[in-house]
Amino acid sequence: MSQRKPIDVYLKPAGGWDALKSSWHALREQQVVMKGASTLLRTNQPAGFDCPGCAWPDRNAHSTFEFCENGVKAVANEATGKRVTREFFAAHSVTALLAQDDHFLEAQGRLTEPMAFDAGSDRYLPITWDDAFARIAAALNALASPDEAIFYTSGRASNEAAFLYQLFVREFGTNNLPDCSNMCHEPSGVALIEQFGSGKGSVLLQDFERAQAIFVFGQNPGTNHPRMLGELREAAKRGCRIVAFNPLRERGLERFADPKSPADMRPGSAGVRIASDYFQPRIGGDLAVALAMAKVVVERGAVDRDFIAAHTHGFELFAASVRALEWPELECESGLTRAQLEHAAQLYIDSDATIFCWGMGITQHHRSVATIQMLGNLLLLRGNVGKPGAGPCPVRGHSNVQGDRTMGIYEKPADAFLDALGAEFGFAPPRAHGFDTLDAIAAMRDGRGKVFFALGGNFAAATPDTVATQAALRHCELTVHVSTKLNRSHLVHGRDALILPCLGRTEIDVQAAGPQAVTVEDSMSMVHLSAGMNPPASEQLLSEPAIVARLAAATLPRSRTPWLALVEDYDRIRARIARVVDGFDDFNARVRSAGGFHLHHPNRERAFPTHDCCAHFFVHPLIGVRARDAGLLTLMTVRSHDQYNTTVYGLDDRYRGVHGLRRVCFIAPADLQRLGFADGEHVDLVSVWGEGAQLQEREAPDFRLVAYDIPAGCLAAYFPETNPLVPLDSYAERARTPASKAIPVRLRKRAAA
Repeated sequence: MSQRKPIDVYLKPAGGWDALKSSWHALREQQVVMKGASTLLRTNQPAGFDCPGCAWPDRNAHSTFEFCENGVKAVANEATGKRVTREFFAAHSVTALLAQDDHFLEAQGRLTEPMAFDAGSDRYLPITWDDAFARIAAALNALASPDEAIFYTSGRASNEAAFLYQLFVREFGTNNLPDCSNMCHEPSGVALIEQFGSGKGSVLLQDFERAQAIFVFGQNPGTNHPRMLGELREAAKRGCRIVAFNPLRERGLERFADPKSPADMRPGSAGVRIASDYFQPRIGGDLAVALAMAKVVVERGAVDRDFIAAHTHGFELFAASVRALEWPELECESGLTRAQLEHAAQLYIDSDATIFCWGMGITQHHRSVATIQMLGNLLLLRGNVGKPGAGPCPVRGHSNVQGDRTMGIYEKPADAFLDALGAEFGFAPPRAHGFDTLDAIAAMRDGRGKVFFALGGNFAAATPDTVATQAALRHCELTVHVSTKLNRSHLVHGRDALILPCLGRTEIDVQAAGPQAVTVEDSMSMVHLSAGMNPPASEQLLSEPAIVARLAAATLPRSRTPWLALVEDYDRIRARIARVVDGFDDFNARVRSAGGFHLHHPNRERAFPTHDCCAHFFVHPLIGVRARDAGLLTLMTVRSHDQYNTTVYGLDDRYRGVHGLRRVCFIAPADLQRLGFADGEHVDLVSVWGEGAQLQEREAPDFRLVAYDIPAGCLAAYFPETNPLVPLDSYAERARTPASKAIPVRLRKRAAA
């Protein structure tokens, strides 16, 4: 039998039979073929659990198959039959595990009991829950200041866990609550709050049924949000224009075969064409794209004057700024021709209801806030906010990352939220802003952060500047991770370290009042229940709310909050949330209605809770971000198709034709020829920052070059392998998201072996 080529161009539509085969393989690999199949039938169902993968909203379960290929991988990984026991840790030192790759670590299975690091043996040893909580409480209470503790949160935590967590942290006395939002969609929140008065998108699923055009900027839904392809497929079939802007040709944006459609699954079917128009701007060229489109809309007189007069501020200044722009500069910065830019603008003008979607291809840039506000300007020009089939739609990643922020996981909380929290629980919350993710790394590096506690996530692998971040974690006195599976962060630890294993979304959570359900908020502000169906992977697992409550009770013996009573029945937590968080009135009753409930979004009624009750046009100059010389290229980090955030399910990237490899770098054929490299050659990636005496270089060694359809001067490679190339001080203006999509690099030939 012939072996599959490591690089093999994929010509089929996304989805289809290959998605089913991949799903079957994931269930078999995790030893849960029967259990996994039955579990999947409860995924995203009213009486089931919310998929632990992405935050794309549910269709109220009009089908029993409300999951995608990547959802299957996420569920299979959590419901796996594999276990990481005390015997595993006895057989593997931390040093030995550090030498393994992330795929190996993830593949070992579910954690089964609390573990504590023992420096003498270089191993994790079992510890009781009571002793673990006592050890953490002692370390926290020994700190000179509460601000020496850092409490990180991943987007997987439920609303109930997140609310208790931020309450505990603030009763402890700090706002050091960095979270994964700091590294992904923080620019969306900053931009939208300033422009529209709300940091969330205003679009609902039914708007996708009414849109005449859907523009997708810097997003690859085929890998990152596969269920979104179902909405795009239906929109395309009814004639909606799907307009894609992405430097890479992504198969999911080209064609999709829905595994639930008999027609799509017929032999020889090419599926459904998704993007009616596909533009490939240079990396970082989206601001120029939006400015060019705005220039065309203004100069062709295609603006909605009545909407602008009634609901906006700043139009005349903005219109003058785009009229003054010169086409050669717009073409150069965008990487597109004037004809392409004018065509894209006309597509927008021809639509009376348009949705703008975007992902981290927009947010992880130095000028991401400006870019998002320019997209907002475009929406305002034609009144595409607050009407059916139109509006901004930031597509957030991890399930409940948006809900965690709603629950107060934020280092810069609003005074009104702190007032309500303090009144409800009888304490004075701290007011000073805390550390975001980059601040937290710097604080640990400098000795100002001494205890690091993570509620989920894989901090050591998710963050930029890997060498500096890992050194910072090792500088801590104590690191603690609440996790379901083994990951790199457990091995990059402080002087003392604990692993606290928790229940997953798929598992039954029994407390004193009986089986419990938690709640989550999806990317479109729908809040609904999630209840697991499988027995826990181990009798020693605790739920995230229970872990937080028991830690709080151990750390804060004089607290007036009835921590342990709250987790006996999660309705008690939701009752407290209802009295603190805006929009959650009558929480327990409303969340039990079919499909849950939608958090009111004022922009849908064209109400804008800004200081002057208007939506705002923003003027942002076009500042060149081209590489300084011909030897530098711009690299963006991406996920493979066998990956979700830092979780690596496998070593394939089917839609990009990569098999069994992760250290690959996608490059334009013209750049291969210009720079004197060959397709398949191995190189080192060297990022270049600063100038003169301030010049810094960082290296990620040994990447295989892969000729790909990407603009000249642009590269793409997977993270976390490329995270070492991004320094801590390269981030989005005013939002501080790592600029992982804007890395200036050169390629260095590897010395002959």
